Amino acid sequence: MYKKYLLLTVFIMLGILTLVAQTGGFTGPSLVVITVEQAKELPDETPVVLQGKITKSLGDDDYTFEDETGTIRIEIDDDVWKGVFVDENDLVEIRGEIDKEFLRVRISVDSIKKLNQE
Repeated sequence: MYKKYLLLTVFIMLGILTLVAQTGGFTGPSLVVITVEQAKELPDETPVVLQGKITKSLGDDDYTFEDETGTIRIEIDDDVWKGVFVDENDLVEIRGEIDKEFLRVRISVDSIKKLNQE
């Protein structure tokens, strides 16, 4: 009797492992990196990814972000930093969305990561 339960348990575990091995995730295209110049032309709430440098703190959660095409104001809430420390010389990737109000365009940042520089 014990052997039957053991054998049944083994088959169930193999079935579960097979299901787990077959699960996957999205493999299609994701957001592409765009420039500051391109970001300024996008509509409000458009998701964006940019690479460049944070060149200046403007107080509170606001900063100036710069790439080879220009500068844009970004907002990074304290909880978004998650232990990442950067200075004006560090290349970073920011992900967020366009925030347009009247004549002002900025990016509300959802995540930031420091990129390897060589």
